[in-house]
Amino acid sequence: MNDRAPAPGGLALIEALVNTVYVDTGVDRLDTAEGREPFGITEQDVPAARELREALRAACLAHAGHLPPGRSPTALDRLLAEAPLLVTLSEDGAATLRPAAPHTLASRVAAAIAAASADGTWPRLKACRADDCQWAYYDRSPAARRRWCSMSYCGARAKMRTYRANRSAAG
Repeated sequence: MNDRAPAPGGLALIEALVNTVYVDTGVDRLDTAEGREPFGITEQDVPAARELREALRAACLAHAGHLPPGRSPTALDRLLAEAPLLVTLSEDGAATLRPAAPHTLASRVAAAIAAASADGTWPRLKACRADDCQWAYYDRSPAARRRWCSMSYCGARAKMRTYRANRSAAG
């Protein structure tokens, strides 16, 4: 649904994972080997990947300011607690975090979140406000106030619904 470039750095992994399911149709790309391949997971890993995906979606919805009641991004805390990171130092003394278990999806996600938090980009990874979409997107707007994955699709539909509701209430 997103008509823009993917998120920068490790956030692209998170954006791609959240966008493995089409909320409106229920089609889940994790159901296929081709859909699992970019994440390096097997069919046995799918339940954990789905749980991680939905916890990430909740965080993205929270970033956008429209987390539905009953959903909380705190489930991500529990999942990432099982994904330890290591501090590594380069020859010039610069510190970076890397996954302790780089083969696990949760560890790669944890490293991506840590790096994005450090550089201030993590809050810009959001999920579309449209209930039938909730596609993850990276908000590149100057004020970081985008609400929809695509203004030409989800944004236009929302504005048309509002327009019609206002017209029917007025007349």
